[in-house]
Amino acid sequence: MSHPAPLPVLAEIVRSGFVEGRHHGSLVLLAADGSVEYALGTPDAPVFPRSCAKPFQAVATLRAGLAIEGELLALAASSHSAESFHLAGVRQILAAAGLDETALRTPADLPLDETEAELHLHRGGDHEPVLMDCSGKHAGWLAACVANDWPVDSYLDPAHPIQQLAREALEECVGEPAAHDGVDGCGAPLLAVSLTGLARGFRALLLAEPGTPQRRVADAMRAHPEYVAGTRRADTWLMRAVPGALAKMGAEAVQVVALPDGRALAFKIDDGAERARGPVLAAALRRLGVTTGDGTLDRIAASPLLGGGIPVGEVRAAF
Repeated sequence: MSHPAPLPVLAEIVRSGFVEGRHHGSLVLLAADGSVEYALGTPDAPVFPRSCAKPFQAVATLRAGLAIEGELLALAASSHSAESFHLAGVRQILAAAGLDETALRTPADLPLDETEAELHLHRGGDHEPVLMDCSGKHAGWLAACVANDWPVDSYLDPAHPIQQLAREALEECVGEPAAHDGVDGCGAPLLAVSLTGLARGFRALLLAEPGTPQRRVADAMRAHPEYVAGTRRADTWLMRAVPGALAKMGAEAVQVVALPDGRALAFKIDDGAERARGPVLAAALRRLGVTTGDGTLDRIAASPLLGGGIPVGEVRAAF
């Protein structure tokens, strides 16, 4: 029985000057014209994009006719930190449709952001569906269902109209059919596509004509990056520091970024290690020629290893 060749090393774990481990994966960088400028591993092989699919799913919400704009549209494409303004926005989307949190089919969870989770527990809070980082997306879908008189209870069924629109939007933007169907952590349908397709899909969002659903989602996310992620998150820092950039993370260390001139990147750390995301992201951006001048890339890249409570090493990019 043949085994696939090992993927290249994207990041090294360096402790006290000694490489004690490695994170493998695949990565693709696109030039401004959409051609592949640099690639490592198997970027044309399908992966589950996880929450990197959310902008396309938000396109489906608009195509369903939901009147949603600004920060609430950004929230519909988010993996939010459950900060107070995120939760207020989710509740606002639901209330406008005559719904409340009981309509959400997200699993009960704690805030994705560790600081918010600690604060919530300190206040005596528990796991709640609205705290789950996908509740903004789900709220948008639910509101679209109400607007169209579609069934609400079954909105996560792959055959439901809103999920059919989500599939169409993703496949159209990435330019390839889904290679595999699955179920995401929030219970939503999940479609596998290539990293190259994913990068081209984000590029398509940015280069779409103004006023189209694709461009409306991209513009809302870029105008309100705190609603896409949170005040302590790399996607927010990046979109604030790099004019016109569109950035989105996904679980299992998937990441996509597109720039307004057509350049884009996508990668996945094969073992899903979050500690490798920042170093790889910063290195990929630098290879694309991105600079900020304010230390944002260094902030994103920082992934220290501690020994006795003090830094003794780091996770660093290896390309």
